[in-house]
Amino acid sequence: MKVTQFLKDHYKHFNAAALIDAAEGYKTHLNNGGKMMITLAGAMSTAELGIILAEMIRQDKVQAITCTGANLEEDIFNLVAHDFYERIPNYRDLTPQDEQDLLDRHLNRVTDTCIPEEEAMRRLEHTVLKYWQKADQAGEAYFPHQFFYQILLSGDLEQYYQIDPKNSWMLEAAKKNLPIFVPGWEDSTLGNIYTGHVISGDIKNVHTMRTGIQYMMELAEWYTQTATEESTIGFFQIGGGIAGDFPICVVPMLHQDLQRTGVPLWGYFAQISDSTTSYGSYSGAVPNEKITWGKLGIETPKYVIESDATIVAPLVFAIVLDM
Repeated sequence: MKVTQFLKDHYKHFNAAALIDAAEGYKTHLNNGGKMMITLAGAMSTAELGIILAEMIRQDKVQAITCTGANLEEDIFNLVAHDFYERIPNYRDLTPQDEQDLLDRHLNRVTDTCIPEEEAMRRLEHTVLKYWQKADQAGEAYFPHQFFYQILLSGDLEQYYQIDPKNSWMLEAAKKNLPIFVPGWEDSTLGNIYTGHVISGDIKNVHTMRTGIQYMMELAEWYTQTATEESTIGFFQIGGGIAGDFPICVVPMLHQDLQRTGVPLWGYFAQISDSTTSYGSYSGAVPNEKITWGKLGIETPKYVIESDATIVAPLVFAIVLDM
């Protein structure tokens, strides 16, 4: 039985039904000529969402991605160091000493998965530093994802690949030059490493790496040029935090600060969140609150699936892909 048919047969109520509704709404939005942005928070790349997200990119089911710096780099960490990762299924039972032992082995834990520092982070650092320094010396500046695109398309990392390259969403995005926006990139492992190289003098100009403000400017231009009344842009949010809050704010900024009132609102909204509806929590706010901020309209299709994104997102994508 196909995954989609199984889900439609059994996911009838509550969060299960919300999953079906959000997925069908996603398909309807695309079928009506709309575009879609996906936002990635948490550690979705380390959860290997890339296996199905890469297919979504290949099949043009996503036209832009906003993600944290961690998700940007961790897809590539997995690409070049997968065999060195360690899974800790009993992570809830770890003692402080167990955690220290992992640190002593240079294994950085993300829930049940340990990322190997030397094979993943340092291996990528050795390559990316050359690109940073080349741009720095030439007086050029690029966004974080653009440096990765250059590296991935150059083939410099191919000798290290340890997964099937078709399962890397960043590699698929690079092939399509997919628009990516990475707010708060400095809050990432490579962001910290970049800072260190600027402090040490290996990189002379801190602005060799373009900034979050410039990302918002880029997003504003992309949204203005891409969104029309006939082809609105949808917003599929995985998790909360800056990955979701940063890009959704571009619409009120365009309307209220730039007076581009002809630009349409987001045309679809869905969020997968385990943050329960609450007071003062952005991630726990119901979508209708976004109406008051000028992000969504009264008629915008809105969905919330309160569940674990590592379980839900692949299922939604499976329906969109008709798997």
